[in-house]
Amino acid sequence: MSDSAVTMVVTEPRGSLHAVAAGTVPPPAGWVRVSVVAIGVCNADIGTAAATGEDTAFPVTPGHEVAGVVTGTGDGVEGWVAGDRVAVGWFGGSCGHCAHCRSGDVVHCAERRIPGLSYPGGWAQNITVPADALARIPDGLDLFDAAPFGCAGVTAFNTIRKAGIRAGGRVAVFGIGGLGHLAVQFAAKLGYETVAIARGGDREHLVRELGAHHYVDSDAHAPGAVLKEFGGADLIVCTASATAPVDELLTGLRTHGQLTLVGVDAGSVTVPAARLVMNGHTLTGHLTGSPRETEEAMAFAVTTGVRPMIERMPLEKADDAVTRLRSGAPRFRIVLDTSGGE
Repeated sequence: MSDSAVTMVVTEPRGSLHAVAAGTVPPPAGWVRVSVVAIGVCNADIGTAAATGEDTAFPVTPGHEVAGVVTGTGDGVEGWVAGDRVAVGWFGGSCGHCAHCRSGDVVHCAERRIPGLSYPGGWAQNITVPADALARIPDGLDLFDAAPFGCAGVTAFNTIRKAGIRAGGRVAVFGIGGLGHLAVQFAAKLGYETVAIARGGDREHLVRELGAHHYVDSDAHAPGAVLKEFGGADLIVCTASATAPVDELLTGLRTHGQLTLVGVDAGSVTVPAARLVMNGHTLTGHLTGSPRETEEAMAFAVTTGVRPMIERMPLEKADDAVTRLRSGAPRFRIVLDTSGGE
């Protein structure tokens, strides 16, 4: 082993995150070593940090929204050199030879790897990842802004641009958090009439600054009914981690409208079949994006000004970050700073 780096680990189920000095080794063939500068904290990290899975191998290091700089490459790696600015997201590598991979749909590879679950994640000063997990960060995008694009950013971007809705159509975003506040920006910048839906009125001014044309307080009004009054939405992006609102939200779709789930809980969705058929509605789900799509999301952000609203915290306070995330306190994405800066 050579030099060591700070790594945040959990060593028992539901244990606290604590810092350890982990030794670093050269990356194996096909893998790349990245010096982490910034790392996002995602809702999915709450489950990873809880470390309660039956097959969990300790210690666990969460983190899958990495932005940093390449410091070393293993044998056989081409196209990446030390000094490259890179991002790593929820997609952390794939087999490369299955039908999904060969058709470019790498995120649905049955052997897809996920940082923090398949190998130690990015809540550390260094991470080693398969080379095919890397996305190149464009000039003009700060590393702290780039970090959330590996998960929240590419997910929001792909959900909207791949929906195939009409130019100038109406897009509603349900849930204005780390993912939703980016979806509002992408929808507005892509030219759609954008409706933001959240609980309470405290976010209205902010989401209008982000580009929303309308705001619906879901505590005061049934959002599906309000959307119906608007004439219906072509697309509803449901980013909240709750399935209970889906039935009512579906009433807010116009004919041939689509509702896409990107935030889910352990619940189920019950849909009246007749209404679905008679209105030609589509209910679907969306899962993250490939490194190439992450690059496209970041490039779009550079040219249009889309940026995450972030709250920086030192890497060593990762446990506090998880606690804040559980409470819904962040506005809107916590990004850990590996230098220890506030």
